Amino acid sequence: MAWRDDYPANPYDADRALHRGLGRYLAKQRLQDLEVSARDFAFAMVNVVAPSAARYEQRLHLPELSRFDAFGRRVEEVSFDPSYHAAGQAVWESGVVSLSQTPGTAFEQMTLLYLLCAEGEAGHACPVTCTIGLARALRRRASSEVRDLFLGALVERDYRESQRGAQFLTEVQGGSDVGANACVATPQDDGTYRLSGEKWFCSVANADQFFVTARVGATEGTRGLGSFVVPRTIDGAPNGFSLRRLKDKLGTRGLASGEIDFDGARAWPVGPLDEGFRTAVGIVLNTSRWMTAVGSVGIMRRAYLEARNFAHRRKAFGSPIEDFAVLRLTLADMAATTEGALALVLALTDLEDRIDADAASADDVLVHRFLVNATKLIVSQQATRVVRSGIEVLGGNGTIEEFSVLPRLYRDSIVFESWEGTHNVLAAQVLNDLGRMPLLGALSNFVSTYAGESHPTREMFDQVLADLDKCVRDATYAAWHFRERLETLGILLEALLGESTAAAHLVASIRPRFEQISDQDLAARVDSLLEN
Repeated sequence: MAWRDDYPANPYDADRALHRGLGRYLAKQRLQDLEVSARDFAFAMVNVVAPSAARYEQRLHLPELSRFDAFGRRVEEVSFDPSYHAAGQAVWESGVVSLSQTPGTAFEQMTLLYLLCAEGEAGHACPVTCTIGLARALRRRASSEVRDLFLGALVERDYRESQRGAQFLTEVQGGSDVGANACVATPQDDGTYRLSGEKWFCSVANADQFFVTARVGATEGTRGLGSFVVPRTIDGAPNGFSLRRLKDKLGTRGLASGEIDFDGARAWPVGPLDEGFRTAVGIVLNTSRWMTAVGSVGIMRRAYLEARNFAHRRKAFGSPIEDFAVLRLTLADMAATTEGALALVLALTDLEDRIDADAASADDVLVHRFLVNATKLIVSQQATRVVRSGIEVLGGNGTIEEFSVLPRLYRDSIVFESWEGTHNVLAAQVLNDLGRMPLLGALSNFVSTYAGESHPTREMFDQVLADLDKCVRDATYAAWHFRERLETLGILLEALLGESTAAAHLVASIRPRFEQISDQDLAARVDSLLEN
């Protein structure tokens, strides 16, 4: 088990790719300030969160639903193992959520969430993400009265005093078709609403505040949906809701997900009611898509470290298995994919940072609209593949829960893929956006910022962008080819934005028939990737 001792005592200090990436975007003083909190949290991750998660993610210690107290009164509470709250205290004290009250702190939040997801979702990455999304919606869209009522408790840094947020959008008959949602909001004389209906997939079922979409009036489709904040309790009693059950999920098991029925729950509007869907997608869902991509890269980084450290120590046929070329290629693929995904997520975070600080250009907003969906689609898929490769390196031991964190990372990465839109739904949204907005022009300008006419990937970029344009004009062609072209563009963007060695490896992955490279050059590339 000596390979476990090779895991860095402070994962932030050991992450050179992250350091280079942050240094590319941040001014010196801001980077120095970020590094203080990142180092502190990375230390807490190793010493507090990791051992806690190893306990409360086990089936004997998962969250439990308590619908009634000892006197038969309805409470609708979720109970957790004490270790869950020990981890939560460390996570909230990092400031990852409290930063939401300050516009333009996306890099700080990204870094802390990335470090957290070295343990997978760990029961807290989703509550963090949902709370940040609700806090952003309240800060940017709610009236001053509603903001004053609810925002302060969400951005409290003390875990014991803070409130968690959740987002309940999915309904059983709708799923990704949010326009089919039927939960109804009825206006009251005091300006609040009463919500009635069911929500089918409710992660953070223990949350103190719910972000909920509900239908206002008779307008059908997404235009008839308003966005609301619903407090869990009023005067100490459940606020017009009941929990049917907690879901038994493949992954993110330390997180309480349930099915909820609303029956006259009191709710407050978040932003104009006729812009409810815009608030839900433009702020809440897009925040979650960005942060799910961030978390996916954190998972990838941990999977690579597990595989690399094990390969260094494990001997077979008289040599460390890291000496075998075929295994070195596996590790190099993991390293290059992780670095490329990190580079893409950093570029998206830069846009998030400027948009949240109200400092973005029109092109920034357009590129962000494209990248937030494309990045989540591409990076979440890559995470599952990278973890799967890590399990392969460890062999049979890679499937044993007590041997390493990889089984948990694998389960969580698959759930990450489905969160905030399946791959086909995200691809369909990108295609729809391309047809309605001048995204291709903004994206071409974005590419030109990094890749001049002589850049080795420029010809490939031009071809893929032309194919995307063809998809916009030809629905039949798009139906068969758009998703593949979008995924290819994502890998090209990772190669463009990433380090040169990783870039070469990523480009090779999408044009293997055309790349001519000697064994010596391939070995040198692999060595360079593994040095990082």
